Amino acid sequence: MRPLLVASRDDVCAMNMASYLIDQCSMEEVYADGMGKKRSLYSCPYFMLMLMDGSALEAEWIDSWIREHDASKDGASAVSTLATAECYIFLSRHRSESGRPTLTSHSTGNFSNATMGGNAGELAYTYPNLQKGYMLNLYSNRGRVPDYDIVIEATHHGPTSLARPVLFIEIGSSEREWNDTNAVSVVCESLIATLMDFKQHSSKVCIALGGTHYPDKFTRLLIDSDIALASVASKHNLRYVDEHMMRQMVEKSVEPVRYILLDWKGLGGEKDRIVELANSMDGMEVIRV
Repeated sequence: MRPLLVASRDDVCAMNMASYLIDQCSMEEVYADGMGKKRSLYSCPYFMLMLMDGSALEAEWIDSWIREHDASKDGASAVSTLATAECYIFLSRHRSESGRPTLTSHSTGNFSNATMGGNAGELAYTYPNLQKGYMLNLYSNRGRVPDYDIVIEATHHGPTSLARPVLFIEIGSSEREWNDTNAVSVVCESLIATLMDFKQHSSKVCIALGGTHYPDKFTRLLIDSDIALASVASKHNLRYVDEHMMRQMVEKSVEPVRYILLDWKGLGGEKDRIVELANSMDGMEVIRV
């Protein structure tokens, strides 16, 4: 696996992670987009890293930018190599009202309106075993970050239309954590370990429905069982999950989804409808947790 990592210069946490990776992996700058360096590329044997201006949540342009450079006669060879990237991993800060120190990861997509980038009613592609591998490595380093919660988030925000799977890796939830060099090192080293020795940890790939935005139950299953997760719809988004949306959750995974995971106590008032919908999906086994 040789993915493209993406960091926005407007995000201090993303840049702290990018700087750590550039230094620790002896990455070399192989491309700069114009005098202003609007976009720069760094390379090492295991991944490429793009530094970009603007919001990572609105980076729907990445595919077309790669295609344009790949097709142009004067296109940079470093950019052309991105055409073979298997996925996009975004380095990002995390915000929350609670302000709790948190290390998290999640897939992207909008179950309803697009209030934070992406397209309404569209989910991005997922890479379940990539997230599982990262979370397992992160959890193995939990002793180095005892004050941080380690949890996945439900699927949310953009970008949503990219042709490759998208995974956000985040540190939160305030400026103190964004600049915590220890947390940055733990996250980056967990990511490096994942990419250097990528494994298919699980063939039991599920979509998951119910629970809170920080689904502790699904996080525990991801870490402690043979389950890997594609898209995750929290309880507050279940009203938007119809057959079309559930099929997106299943089909927009690069690994075959055969299971539907239901947080039985976290389905709220949508329980009966979601259970009926899940049971109507051909070829899916419903797991109640």
